[in-house]
Amino acid sequence: MGVGLVWLLRRVESLGSIQLAAKDMGMSYAKAHRILKRLESAAGRKFLLRRRGGHDRGGARLTSYARRFIARYEELESRVHAHARTAFAEIF
Repeated sequence: MGVGLVWLLRRVESLGSIQLAAKDMGMSYAKAHRILKRLESAAGRKFLLRRRGGHDRGGARLTSYARRFIARYEELESRVHAHARTAFAEIF
């Protein structure tokens, strides 16, 4: 789990497509798909609602669980940065 995964999820949400999100991030669709499937498998939850289809018919959007997951990750990241700033100020 890392910020790159969160970036990928955010791009899927904004672009409505795993393929477009992967392209926007400079990665292959296969790699993005593999990352997302691994995440869902590890969490035991769906992060994406997928629609199969060709051009203009397919797509993906985040589940409510995925949105909560991102919010929690952002909260964790915020706390880690706050702690790091405090520790830095104490040490230096």
